[in-house]
Amino acid sequence: MAFNTVAVSRPGCVSTFLLEIGTEELPADFARLALPQLETLVGRDLLAARLQHGKISVTSTPRRLAISVAGLALAQSDLVEERKGPPAGQAFKDGVPTQAAKGFASRCGIGVAALEVRETAKGPFVFATVQEPGRPTASVLTELIPSWIGALQGRRFMRWGEGESRFSRPVRWLVALLDAELLAVELEGCDPPLRADRYSRGHRLQSQSVEIPHAEAYVECLTAAGVQVNRSQRAQLIRQQVESAAAALGARPDLPEQLFDELTDLVEAPLLIEGAVADAYLDLPAEVLSTVMRSHQRYVPLYRADAQHDPLALAARGSLLPRFLCIGNGLAAATNTVRRGNERVLKARLADAQFFINADRAVPSIDRRDQLARVSFAEGLGSLLDRVERLEWCTDALLQQLGTNSAIGSDSAMGTSSAIGSDSAMGIDSATATQARRAAHLCKHDLVSQMVGEFPELQGVIGGKYLLAEGEGRQVALAVLEHYLPKGAGDALPGSPAGALVALAERLELLLSIYAKGERPSGSSDPYALRRAGNGLLQILWDRDWSLNLEALLLRATSHWAALLPELKVDAASLAGELGEFLRQRLLSLLEEQGLDADLVQAVAGETVALERVLRDPADARQRAELLAQLRASGELAAVQAVVTRAARLAEKGDLGLDQISPSQLVQPELFEQPSEQAMLEVLQQLEPIAGGSSSDRYQLLTERLASSAPTLAAFFDGDHSVMVMAENLEIRRNRLNLLALLRNQATVLADFSRISG
Repeated sequence: MAFNTVAVSRPGCVSTFLLEIGTEELPADFARLALPQLETLVGRDLLAARLQHGKISVTSTPRRLAISVAGLALAQSDLVEERKGPPAGQAFKDGVPTQAAKGFASRCGIGVAALEVRETAKGPFVFATVQEPGRPTASVLTELIPSWIGALQGRRFMRWGEGESRFSRPVRWLVALLDAELLAVELEGCDPPLRADRYSRGHRLQSQSVEIPHAEAYVECLTAAGVQVNRSQRAQLIRQQVESAAAALGARPDLPEQLFDELTDLVEAPLLIEGAVADAYLDLPAEVLSTVMRSHQRYVPLYRADAQHDPLALAARGSLLPRFLCIGNGLAAATNTVRRGNERVLKARLADAQFFINADRAVPSIDRRDQLARVSFAEGLGSLLDRVERLEWCTDALLQQLGTNSAIGSDSAMGTSSAIGSDSAMGIDSATATQARRAAHLCKHDLVSQMVGEFPELQGVIGGKYLLAEGEGRQVALAVLEHYLPKGAGDALPGSPAGALVALAERLELLLSIYAKGERPSGSSDPYALRRAGNGLLQILWDRDWSLNLEALLLRATSHWAALLPELKVDAASLAGELGEFLRQRLLSLLEEQGLDADLVQAVAGETVALERVLRDPADARQRAELLAQLRASGELAAVQAVVTRAARLAEKGDLGLDQISPSQLVQPELFEQPSEQAMLEVLQQLEPIAGGSSSDRYQLLTERLASSAPTLAAFFDGDHSVMVMAENLEIRRNRLNLLALLRNQATVLADFSRISG
């Protein structure tokens, strides 16, 4: 039995639906995870239930999730099914319905007289049209609401009381209204039992119930009870309050998006409170004060709008105001009490920070470096001091390959050969090389400081400040601070060449060591942030415009690691290949994140492109992908791609190798029969010096020449003087196949055009 279904709308009024899930105080990040889920669940199920509706709106406060659906139909659309039954010859004998017809009609819930006989491609069959009236919306919602609440996902869900229900925090009340109608919803497994009501809760400090007479009155009723339930309006109010207060003080608020979102989800009625920082604590680093305020207390630090912040300054005086802002969730009458409490808590934390800094500064940084030997890095990889020594080796290897005016010692003492060529002509000056080596030597000393023990997010920052205060050169201290950059997507990159070198070495050491011990990132599991390390390595190279032969560097480094860590039984060649493929994938991912089309990215660095070419200079692939994107934007890529791809397909019938790009000795003009062959040869002769050259603009010239020559190349196949490539004369055929193979090879210098979609 086959059937088709059609939903038939019924004219009538529409309604507004409101669902509020009231809870104890939710974690600040839960709403941002739950609201999109709730919106998706409701939209999906209303569609499946044949309930037409208008806009779906979701919002939250720390004690509630709410969803409203406007223009919701009062009943499901009627469902009309057309069912196909047995053949007409079986259903009727001499016009009399058989048992087959009666059984089919009974299953469809209609009389035999309502059956129809229709012609089909397989002959006449019996059909039945069945109409199922839509159910009232209220009864459908009553069934759906518990499933929506139960389907929400989040971290650290809990049970409460004797019940079996799970949620981020205990669910304490439920509002479910269809216009003014209360929906009879009950959540099973709650302790105490929970049934939907029309009573919400106001501000938590007022503890009053709030009657919601109608779904459309929800926001108005809660506003009257002191709750700003609209999350976006609450966020806008917080932003305005902070910016206005900061402007009045001549300050710039330090309010990153993560803190802003957290503040929005921590309060129901934003109340700006201004507090003071004791003057003595301005002798602490600005980053310490701001970290304590932002990360530990959720306050907003205030930087002087007219001051330049020195990241290596050991004191905040001159850059940070002795004031802070916070967003309270209390009543205006309690402002002074809240402010004094916040100032008291902040003072205690800053006093601790002051103690830690004084204790740290009593120990020279070089002595802290020795203490790294007592801290394990990872199983099989020794201590943090061992890691620093490997990082120093990586810094030397990078300096040698990038080119430096200062001599670099032999690796003989380290058990490896130092024979490695440099593909870079930019050079690193002697002063930068010295600064980078010194920074690599000291870069992890603050990991055993008391300050970083208490505030791990300040690693590198505190280390650089301590070094400068002890008399180290500013560039060395800055490189120590910068070698952790970038810390994530969109983060700043190292601003100094020495900092960039040590940052490269840090990421290279991490990748080599963790891969050597056999761990790999998989799925969402990446405990050592290896993907971030690979991204950072490539981003730094691109930002500094450094050409680095990663293939040669990885081969050298893995050989050194195999000698350095014999107990790990490292296969150097295999490890170099694995890391190379990993970096290829990071490069592909980064290029796509920059907005480049996936097919263009695959054409310049995908699996059909030799890994050694991708690794020889990571900036090369990005340059070629960007040029292809320009060709696509100008509308010229399609013509070039069509010709090159057609040429490549035919060239496979020949025997010319992929490394040949010169038509000399390979193409015989005396065998030409059409002007189009001579025209193609002339194009190849013009492309040859570009494709085989090494100038910085060769890819630009190659793209321009291919684009301008596209009509000439196309004429070889389809013009008035086109040729039959697979000619019967074998010499003429080989000559033409060589022309096509040379075009393919010259174009491949730019990209694998077979990976480009039309």
